[in-house]
Amino acid sequence: MSDTTRQELLERVKEQSVAFINLQFTDILGMVKTVTIPIEELPDALDHGVWFDGSSIEGFARMVESDMYLVPDPSTYSLIPWDQHAGLSTARFICNIYTPDGTPFTADPRHVLTSVLGQAAELGYGFHVAPELEFFLFHRDGVQQTTPLPHDNASYFDVSTDQATLIRRQMVRALRGMGIVTEAAHHEVAAGQHEIDLRVTEALRAADHTVTARVALKAIAQINGLYATFMPKPLATVNGNGMHVHQSLVDLATGQNVFFDPDDPYGLSPIARHFIAGLLAHARGMCVILAPLVNSYKRLVPGFEAPIYISWGRTNRSALVRVPRITNGRNQSTRIELRCPDPSCNPYLAYAVMLAAGLDGIKRKLSLREAAEEDLFHIDPRARGLAMLPSSLGAALDALREDEVIQAAIGPNVYERFVDAKQLEWESYRSYVSQWELERYLPIF
Repeated sequence: MSDTTRQELLERVKEQSVAFINLQFTDILGMVKTVTIPIEELPDALDHGVWFDGSSIEGFARMVESDMYLVPDPSTYSLIPWDQHAGLSTARFICNIYTPDGTPFTADPRHVLTSVLGQAAELGYGFHVAPELEFFLFHRDGVQQTTPLPHDNASYFDVSTDQATLIRRQMVRALRGMGIVTEAAHHEVAAGQHEIDLRVTEALRAADHTVTARVALKAIAQINGLYATFMPKPLATVNGNGMHVHQSLVDLATGQNVFFDPDDPYGLSPIARHFIAGLLAHARGMCVILAPLVNSYKRLVPGFEAPIYISWGRTNRSALVRVPRITNGRNQSTRIELRCPDPSCNPYLAYAVMLAAGLDGIKRKLSLREAAEEDLFHIDPRARGLAMLPSSLGAALDALREDEVIQAAIGPNVYERFVDAKQLEWESYRSYVSQWELERYLPIF
């Protein structure tokens, strides 16, 4: 950090009467962790970092290698809009994690994404993404939220029955206060379900914004006496929460979108087609990173606008990868949309594996099969030779174990710890006797 940047930050926090600083990072599962320091400790934190015990963080380190330290990223400084009180205002930095010898911690999800972005940069590409965050607003039922009771009975784009219009506006304003620009906010299909779309930006910044948005939306909901959840499928009979991710590559030398080709029927360049082919080739292997919960696979089922088959198209919203139409003259907006991720994922790891899959398609010049434009839920996909996404967390873990490209993208440390954590989750779920089983089987067997 330059002396100028350091001094500007110290002057800024003084002008804003900041009393506390939250130093934020995520574990490998994407859960936000925070160390809070008084403002008087900020100069030392900027100069030397802040030590913490990594053995207590999910997937970080074993007891014998627990010491590590947080280094604030100056570009992520922001006031926390909902935590402003007279004389007690709080700001935050997102941090990178280092080991005692001064090297980046390889299991830091932010480092994982930075590493894959470096590989793209070596090929001359920058990676831009824009996530669409879906979530439910439920009435609160106490300290432990266990009863999913929707806040309203509205549906897609409804106005008169949408009781959360003002709450979404508060959310958008809070995000803007933290430097996050939203493109749209609206009610989604299911009762109590909403969507906020973040503007496209460079992938590392987009991952920071995604993590921040999840925290912000929960905080604003709580202020309004509600509970916001990004659980993929909290209600069995309605649509689940997805996180469709729009993505594109840009030429680092010119800043131009390299996905566009005016002579292609879909407006896609050969690079874009190779990129999509890479996503499809590694869809099964990266699925557990993009949809990481047992519950995620109850969203990826027929009939609820979520993809099941590994396919691509434009008008087909049952496809895994969709190519949105662009307005004439806005060629820089050419992008592709991956529809299987859900908002419970770790965005640093998710964006890293998406990019790695696409780059593998480019490096190997993978060919892209014909688009599937018909509704795949109403035909026999086997007739088209379409493979399926994993149908369970266990199957998704097996697919990751077979995909060396995705394993390399997240690195051996994250791979080992992530698979261990998710295998325990899967085994715990498999041994659990649910209410559904008791109601179905106990009376008759």
